[in-house]
Amino acid sequence: MQVIITALGPDHCGLADPIIHYVTGEGANIAEIQMYDRDMASQFAMMLRIHIKNTSLENLQQSLKEIGRLKGLDIRVWSPDSHKKCPRLAICVSHQEASASALLRSIEEGTLAADPALLISNHQKCAALGEQFGVRWEHIGDEEGCPDEEQFVSLIDSEKIDYIVLARYMRVLPPTTCWAFAGGRIINLHHGLLPSFPGMHPYHAAYRDKMLVYGATCHFIVPELDAGNQIIYQSTFEVPPGSQLSDVIDWGQNKNEPHCLVEGVRRVLHGEVQLHFHRVIATG
Repeated sequence: MQVIITALGPDHCGLADPIIHYVTGEGANIAEIQMYDRDMASQFAMMLRIHIKNTSLENLQQSLKEIGRLKGLDIRVWSPDSHKKCPRLAICVSHQEASASALLRSIEEGTLAADPALLISNHQKCAALGEQFGVRWEHIGDEEGCPDEEQFVSLIDSEKIDYIVLARYMRVLPPTTCWAFAGGRIINLHHGLLPSFPGMHPYHAAYRDKMLVYGATCHFIVPELDAGNQIIYQSTFEVPPGSQLSDVIDWGQNKNEPHCLVEGVRRVLHGEVQLHFHRVIATG
């Protein structure tokens, strides 16, 4: 069984040792360990990927929860094997519904085997998606669209979400959320080709540079912004010279981005790729 353990809390000495000693004492093989350095914030964060037999996920969760209580750490224990046949998804949107709709339709039609447990948004614009696909809708934003980050994390935990899918969710997740669900659990759709066109307006940037090929990128989110090498899938489309920016954006948002997201999520859910030391690798 593959297990991802994340630990987060105030920094002080002796935090990693009890976790590592416990899992190795249970016979675990450590495949990956990362410490996230935030000295300025006095914040300890760790991600541990292990392979373990002869114990249950529940036993690991209970034992590590007790270690967390003693050390003042928020510890999460998750396994991609626990809902392997039908992973639970939280799909996050803001204003654009086309990509989230395509993902939900693929699940409804059986192309993707997944349970869309939650639709989360910092705006109300896409609320009809919940009714259309029979998925629980949770609005977590204020009048200006600023999300309640504690509510976001609480929803992911309470619903036992396996993967968080940011389907044009136009907010940067805070580092603590990225650390809490590190190890390849957060999948993002970016509406431009990375690394060439990052930021909020990649269509405009590519149009300014007179590009004839546009694209979208599906990638894993890691705690360090712009760390690179997390690309799962990219899809492109060509436009003829003289195309209007509005036509480029319309085609990209309604055709190319949905395809990119569905294929990227499919690769993750089917176990074709995984994140390992901040790089996407093939598992086959």
